[in-house]
Amino acid sequence: MTWKPQSCLNLGKDSCPYSDGLRPPFIRPALAEAATINEAKFRSGSTGDGHWIRRADKLRVVDLATGSGDIPRLIVDYARKISATVEIDALDRQPATLEIARRLSADYPEISYREVNILEWNSVDAYDIALCTLALHHFSNEDAVRLLRKCCQVSKRFVLVSDLRRSFSLVAGVSLLTTLIFREPMTRYDARLSSIRAFSFPEMRDLAVRAGWKNFGHKRFRFGRQAIWLEAGGASSNQS
Repeated sequence: MTWKPQSCLNLGKDSCPYSDGLRPPFIRPALAEAATINEAKFRSGSTGDGHWIRRADKLRVVDLATGSGDIPRLIVDYARKISATVEIDALDRQPATLEIARRLSADYPEISYREVNILEWNSVDAYDIALCTLALHHFSNEDAVRLLRKCCQVSKRFVLVSDLRRSFSLVAGVSLLTTLIFREPMTRYDARLSSIRAFSFPEMRDLAVRAGWKNFGHKRFRFGRQAIWLEAGGASSNQS
């Protein structure tokens, strides 16, 4: 069996304006597609010759800008299913968000939530897997590069960073959705701002190169999504 977690679109990550720290409603239609990003990466490894989480593995995982902890819980669910052992540090700087994450994760002792500024945080020990989902567009170019470097510094094996992908279709689609359906002022503001602030496909690649990433994978996904990833020993440099 291979790990196929359903990654979530949580635009609130490091600067969530939502009082409950949960994903805004306009995101829900894209959740099904979001699952394909992690599924593509973990079905057999991006190079097709190995899994990121195997049966009976013992792994340490860090989720940067965890939001309400969707990703860590999905990882634990899968690890339990295949008798793998995971210890997950889930980091975020928003105390209100972390309070909700802890409440939602009451049955997940494998997850430790920590309130930190991920750009200033320094880990003593290395992790096997580093993840960052839908947080990068909340950072400036320079801080995004710092965050990508941080991912490489803390992981000795695998890194996966997924985010929005700015394009005309994303901006237009979000504008239409927030005009006709999701019209609550905070949702409209954050959705439109996120679609504009997101990095384009070439910009995302440039950030990774500036951060010192080499031999990394990079792929487009539907609904304005993209992901970059690294594997120990060299990742495929897929681009599409």
